[in-house]
Amino acid sequence: MPVEIVTVKDIDDGMRLNRWFLKYYPNLTIGRLQKLLRTKQIKVDGARAETSLKLTAGQSIRIPPLKEDEALPEKSKNLPSKEVDFMRSLVIFKNDDIIAINKPSGLAVQGGTNTHHHVDGLLDALIFEKEERPKLVHRIDKDTSGVLVLARNRKMAEILTQAFREHKLQKTYLALVNGCPHPTSGEIRNPLLKVGEKMQISPDGQSARTLYKVLDSVGTKFALVEASPLSGRTHQIRVHLESIGCPIVGDDKYFGGEKRAKSNLFADKLHLHAYKIDLSSIYNKKVIISAPMPSYFKDSLNAAGINFKE
Repeated sequence: MPVEIVTVKDIDDGMRLNRWFLKYYPNLTIGRLQKLLRTKQIKVDGARAETSLKLTAGQSIRIPPLKEDEALPEKSKNLPSKEVDFMRSLVIFKNDDIIAINKPSGLAVQGGTNTHHHVDGLLDALIFEKEERPKLVHRIDKDTSGVLVLARNRKMAEILTQAFREHKLQKTYLALVNGCPHPTSGEIRNPLLKVGEKMQISPDGQSARTLYKVLDSVGTKFALVEASPLSGRTHQIRVHLESIGCPIVGDDKYFGGEKRAKSNLFADKLHLHAYKIDLSSIYNKKVIISAPMPSYFKDSLNAAGINFKE
């Protein structure tokens, strides 16, 4: 390919040069990029540049002749129309900065061992009118349903990532539990330590705090609990509720099949739903996004005789 002069787009303003090449020339290795910069074959506004240079919209980047494989653009995922329709059917909120989806139970947020179908791999379906692919800024468990917020630009991704890290955004979950917490409201403060693939209550663990409140109950058999984590530990709500003797219905990991009698009353799914997230601190006005409860969760509440109005 011949020499190219590429203008930095508005959406890439502030992006580091190495990340810009990773985005537009993903087959160009870091070592090769550094050599091209060192030998002044790549220039920004006619001047020598370093990989750490922060770009400004409107700047010109000189791209030298590249090998055929280096010049290949990132392959489009070309998602099947049914996947696009599926992802778009999950959208419950959208503006210029964010998209929120109601993630179904069973869909992982990111890939891993033997996990090939996940939100991260389907985000091209949610580009809509934008040029950028939405970005993950937080996660919820594969088997947990409910609100998942995505950033539509890099600036909002940085804002949201920091807000989630600093626990500035209140998250409210709903859980159908076996038993009924006593007292019916309070705060669970049990440190959590990862042991193998599970989290455990341990004095050697990290601090973890969860507020909870019983919304309705059937004596001491079952209860619908509202839970708000004040920290962000893995499986925090699941372990905390189990620690007070009220494991979540359908939680094989922390309730355990040996403790849980299979019941025709309830679907064999984790009954934990990320119900609301409060983004008011981001927008400096009241912005609360809520996700409708899955039908199986509603059916289980009806079967148990528990009242709840969304």
